Amino acid sequence: MAASTSKRKSSTAKKRSSAGKKGAAKRKTSPKQASSRAADRADKSVEEFREALERSVTLSRERIQEVVDDAVKRGRMTRKDANDLVKKLVTRGRKETQDLLKDLEKALEDARKEVEGRAKKARKTVQKRTTKARKEAKKQAGKARKTAIEAADEPLAQADKLRSKAGAPGFPITAYDELTAAQIKKRVADLTKADARKVRTHEKNNKARKSILDAIEKRLSS
Repeated sequence: MAASTSKRKSSTAKKRSSAGKKGAAKRKTSPKQASSRAADRADKSVEEFREALERSVTLSRERIQEVVDDAVKRGRMTRKDANDLVKKLVTRGRKETQDLLKDLEKALEDARKEVEGRAKKARKTVQKRTTKARKEAKKQAGKARKTAIEAADEPLAQADKLRSKAGAPGFPITAYDELTAAQIKKRVADLTKADARKVRTHEKNNKARKSILDAIEKRLSS
């Protein structure tokens, strides 16, 4: 008997634990589910308006007047009662029409806001992803360029020396604007004074880095 009771308690505990997990899972709502629910609400509003319209009965004032006039002729009501009835029915009909129009306007406004919200969210997502991709591409391109320049730094320096000795035209330091300040200062020591002046003019007209200008002045004064 004790063993049977223990099994029942264990089974009940497992069911409660399972129910608790299911409840927790239901409480977690993803953005996609939230958007779907918002759309369902807009659809529901439109559906409710459609149902209200289907339930309503539309009669023209002329038709109502015709019916009550017939009732007056048959002696079923007085003319005063007939006129009061027509007035009440017309007033009620106008109010119901106004209420239906208000419901329709609200349903359309909710649907419009939902569409605008989804479009705005989609634009932000695309813009965010595009910006991130652009930054990553720029970063990778910068790394690749830096790696390529570092790998070619020594061969370029040797080529510049040969060009200078041969008196070939061109700027004294190849890929100057892509080099670091440390790389440029290293190259300055090998320049002729004429080439050093060219580099000084270029540096002054652009970044004007003090460390490079100092290195050039040192070369010119040597």
